[in-house]
Amino acid sequence: MKKWTQIKGENAWTMFKVVAELVEGFERLNQIGPCVSIFGSARTQPGHPNYQKAVEIARKLIQEGFGIITGGGPGIMEAGNKGASEEGGVSVGVNINLPMEQGHNEFIDSDKILTHRYFFVRKVMFVKYAQAFVVLPGGFGTLDELFEVLTLIQTKKISPVPVVLVGEKYWEGLKKWIVDTMLEKENNINARDLDLFKITDSPEEVIRYINDFYGESRAELEPNYQLQ
Repeated sequence: MKKWTQIKGENAWTMFKVVAELVEGFERLNQIGPCVSIFGSARTQPGHPNYQKAVEIARKLIQEGFGIITGGGPGIMEAGNKGASEEGGVSVGVNINLPMEQGHNEFIDSDKILTHRYFFVRKVMFVKYAQAFVVLPGGFGTLDELFEVLTLIQTKKISPVPVVLVGEKYWEGLKKWIVDTMLEKENNINARDLDLFKITDSPEEVIRYINDFYGESRAELEPNYQLQ
């Protein structure tokens, strides 16, 4: 068994590492301007319709004046960065150190690559510097990121932002469970919480929804995360 003083020392060192990651992220991303975070599976291969759709959405968002933030890895993350890079826009990757995983994808701006040790610090960067979230089909990590954002909006820890789920067939079962079980059967959410996200198949609808949400106020957008 480790001595208590040794454990306390390790805990203090961990806190220093956490703070260092936060400070580096804030300093590196504080001037990137309005961005959209794109989430989705790391397993999606180039050529898959979801990969191509993520590239298209990212390109259209760049054309509208947004930058793109992804988790920096392969799959949908790579597709988002690829669309941003091909369109000449801001392309950010907040990567995570994982065992048996490759590094960041090649489409991230060289000065906007962050590599994190801690998932929760990485999610702070996703949320703080994004003014909208586009979520394509993915696994546990994608759901974790999605519900983190929805919880922060629901509890007013961040200002309301557009959250768009892309892929009606993929997400319809989840929405049905949310409505039938969480809302109607168990009364664990309010009906108005269903308005926190939108589901669509159309890249054009993604862009229209985000633009309509902000209207003429987009020039005033600032980092969101309130850290209350």
